Amino acid sequence: MIEAQTFAQAAARQRAYAFSLTSAAIFKGLGLWPQVAPQITHFRRVSLSDGDYPRRVVFTPQDAGEEAVYYGAEHGVLMAALQAAVEASETIHCWSPAQVQSVEYGPDQAQLQIQADDQLWCLSTPLVVAADGMRSQLRQQAGIGSIGWTYWQSCITAILKPAQSHDNTAYERFWPSGPFAILPLPGNRCQIVWTAPHQEAQALIALPREQFMAALQRRYGDQMGALTLVSQPLLFPVRLRQSHRYGLPRLALVGDAAHCCHPVGGQGLNMGIRDAAALAEVLLAAQAAGEDWGSLPVLRRYDRWRRRENWLILGFTDLLNRSFFQPLLAPGVPTAVGTPGPTACDHATPRRPAVDGRSLRPSASSSRAEYPRLTTSLADNVNQTQSIPVQRSLLATMENLPKNPIQTVL
Repeated sequence: MIEAQTFAQAAARQRAYAFSLTSAAIFKGLGLWPQVAPQITHFRRVSLSDGDYPRRVVFTPQDAGEEAVYYGAEHGVLMAALQAAVEASETIHCWSPAQVQSVEYGPDQAQLQIQADDQLWCLSTPLVVAADGMRSQLRQQAGIGSIGWTYWQSCITAILKPAQSHDNTAYERFWPSGPFAILPLPGNRCQIVWTAPHQEAQALIALPREQFMAALQRRYGDQMGALTLVSQPLLFPVRLRQSHRYGLPRLALVGDAAHCCHPVGGQGLNMGIRDAAALAEVLLAAQAAGEDWGSLPVLRRYDRWRRRENWLILGFTDLLNRSFFQPLLAPGVPTAVGTPGPTACDHATPRRPAVDGRSLRPSASSSRAEYPRLTTSLADNVNQTQSIPVQRSLLATMENLPKNPIQTVL
């Protein structure tokens, strides 16, 4: 494992996520849920509405027979659980902080040079998994192209503390300028995800603190009383991007290195977690069959599985965002949740949207699709006495690590 930052730096991001039921099931399968569960919020209600329209559509756990609609999980909590698992493993060597200097993909192995501790190291592995973000250097160096665009919007995130209880309720309001989401967190805190056109968002983030909070209170509403800012507001551009492929011989892309989507619906992190679970399952199956798990035929299975579902989610989030952007519509045409949208929904039984993260695995024997096996727990598929080989298969991507650097950089 090669991490550009120290563990403390990687875990320090002041951000939270809407954590799907499938992502939670994957963490349970990895044995991480006991550490995470006490530190997250169960969404007891999710309220969706058009910005100025009085009616709302409300989802509850009872609609789907689950314990929560979603979860509110902070970045630091998830990272702490993952980092503890990495540090406890005897089969994972972590280079942190470190930078990949070069990669050469051979017929049987990939050769990497990394810089760590002011030294240059050479590593060999049958498979490199690129999880290096939206601007993935590994993807670009491999010549994997992508399709997509930058939206006319930017996104502001911040963590707040309302005067009144959030009551474990998440809100998403769809305004013509962009969606505005409120995610409940432990300690009666909330994260806001405020999407607005670039100039408006940049003007908001540049306001003095009191003026920013006044603008936020107007957009947020008074359903929870006065607001106190807990974290510094952050601004980032909103993009949609899909790589032309998720794998080449000796290289697999996961998470933002493979795709990114509009923040509406909170799908980004969940898509990446499902990528990792799907890739792990494909690699385990290949290993069990005696296949070369860095070969193109193996990685094509992962590509076919994940790109199809991710295309659906990318398209759904894009359509949802554009549906409320009134300048794109003909004059007089109502927005998607304008009249009569919520009225129709008010008379329907709420159903959890398919986009909530119920990742599907194509069956080799039929058209039936299944969830990744990690969603049912490793214990259901692998005997507990086999945990070390399983960890090695899932997580240890580097083999034959040299004991000495081949060259001193300084």
